Amino acid sequence: MIAVLGVAGGRVPPGTEDVLAGARVVAGGAAVLRALAPAGARQVVLGAGVDAALEELVGVDAVVLASGDPGFFGIVRALRRHVGPEELAVHPAPSSVALAFARLGVPWDDALVVSAHARDPRPALATALRHPKVAILTDGDATPAWFAARLEGRRLAVCARLGLDGETVVTGSASEIAAREWDQPNVVVSLGDAEEPAAVDAWALPEDAFDHRSGMITKREVRAVALAALGPATGRLIWDVGCGSGSVAVECARLGAAVFAIDHDADAVGRTRANAARFGVPVAVVEGVAPMALAALPDPDAVFVGGGGRDVEAILEACAARDTTRAIVVTLALIDRVGPVLERLAALGFEAEATLLHASRLSPLAGGHRLAATNPITIAVGRR
Repeated sequence: MIAVLGVAGGRVPPGTEDVLAGARVVAGGAAVLRALAPAGARQVVLGAGVDAALEELVGVDAVVLASGDPGFFGIVRALRRHVGPEELAVHPAPSSVALAFARLGVPWDDALVVSAHARDPRPALATALRHPKVAILTDGDATPAWFAARLEGRRLAVCARLGLDGETVVTGSASEIAAREWDQPNVVVSLGDAEEPAAVDAWALPEDAFDHRSGMITKREVRAVALAALGPATGRLIWDVGCGSGSVAVECARLGAAVFAIDHDADAVGRTRANAARFGVPVAVVEGVAPMALAALPDPDAVFVGGGGRDVEAILEACAARDTTRAIVVTLALIDRVGPVLERLAALGFEAEATLLHASRLSPLAGGHRLAATNPITIAVGRR
């Protein structure tokens, strides 16, 4: 049996002191072993190559020491790769996130919790860009300053060394947080007011759900196919280049993605902002000419190009230059642009395909119905 004890404030959970005192094998980080491992116990240091170290515990009665709640972004997940749940007795302490919100006096049942510890920080950043109340577990590479530099306009808190000597809780603007260095371990909290999100029970909404200039909107049938290729979700970041009314941007945001919408036309920028406000979703709207306007944006997971005109190939090159871009979706009204777009996507290292979408909608006529055709649109998709 392996007893997994959460550690908070230099102590194991009440009632587990005798479990630790009687342990013959104790595993954990080097610092916690120095502080808490009983004399004479064999120590297994859990650091780099944790799975190899955990193999030493298989079939052995042992104690594993882990900070906070070991089942919350903790060692329990790794242990489950080696032993079954019947071999584990987990005794959690309060997690660092629970302590952070407690210190701040803020409820967190409406917060999202993400980790950038020893993993790609981009999904955590995208989550914080999209959602107002988010807690982020950081590390020495993805630091509070790294996140704060990319969360302009947010009010943040950094809760460092919770329950340990030197504990600090600091709130401030993103620029203030970005200007400092911070002790590890810590939790970054975005302190926006979270509202209960409306359930998304439909997408590819009708055109009249959005404010748009007559005909200047991606039709719902085209939007449905585009959304399927873009794959918007929490933790992903989408660019909508040539956003027009912002219908694609808004739909991506409704499905949980962080979104940057770009257009050179001031009227389009205004309509996109108005449509985002109508649906109550955050969309970062950038007025500028692509591809130049893309240079300062954070790396995307996927890109929708709904308006590129003669610059579309240069826009594709700018999008492909970001290694994170896994998909690019381009809608084309002119058939003679399809070939060059597919060729450019292929040359940039994408698997490219195209579909001509020609939808007809039922329209009342003389007591019956007729088929009213929409303009055919070619949807080109490039996948990395």
